[in-house]
Amino acid sequence: MIGCDCAVCHSSDPKNHRYRSCLHVETDSGFSILIDTPPELRLAAIRSGLKRVDAVLFTHSHADHIFGLDDLRTFNWLQQQEIPLYAEAPVLDDLSRAFSYIWRETQAGGGKPRLTLNPIAVGTSFVLGGLTIDALRVFHGELPILAFRFDKRVSYVTDVSAIPEETSALVAGSEILLLDAVRRRPHPTHFHFDRALEVVRELKPKQTFFVHLSHDFDHDATEKELPADIRLSYDGMVLTA
Repeated sequence: MIGCDCAVCHSSDPKNHRYRSCLHVETDSGFSILIDTPPELRLAAIRSGLKRVDAVLFTHSHADHIFGLDDLRTFNWLQQQEIPLYAEAPVLDDLSRAFSYIWRETQAGGGKPRLTLNPIAVGTSFVLGGLTIDALRVFHGELPILAFRFDKRVSYVTDVSAIPEETSALVAGSEILLLDAVRRRPHPTHFHFDRALEVVRELKPKQTFFVHLSHDFDHDATEKELPADIRLSYDGMVLTA
């Protein structure tokens, strides 16, 4: 955190060094999907060795989830192809406004991303790279946003304060659940630590990883509080499902 002198912000443990949240999904065939493009996307891609992005899904259009979008132009150059973006129509409208230069004619020589906008509707399923993706409704405060489920096994539910019953029924029993747990104290638009634990007990996934974590959490100390089937995520974590 800017201006913070807490032990976590000054920790030498790399698991306490957190960029803004996103997820990279890679299929067995090598098809590469990003969920959200946070401001540190370039840094995260370099640190993790990411060399390909075939598609991007967006949960919502808040700044911490979209403002790395311009860094996709490097993947255009590496792959020599456009990258499709998938989101609800209002999110695509926000992207079009925030990054209007991408879709209008500008001077020659200026590099900019080559992207296509693809609307997806909540409650629908679609296939990317052989992976079946369900777009599910959750709420970030009063804002309706998307969670995603992959091949009915892995669920990504970030920036959430309420999960509707129809979404809970689909996410319940996931092999892996990645779930928002932003801080210790209650929050108006996110699950906090205790509420996230309650939701895990309700949904009964096989394994849970808390995501979108603030400096409230020292990684090692917090994991000692948790049962074996609930862990904290950390930047660069790799999971196999």
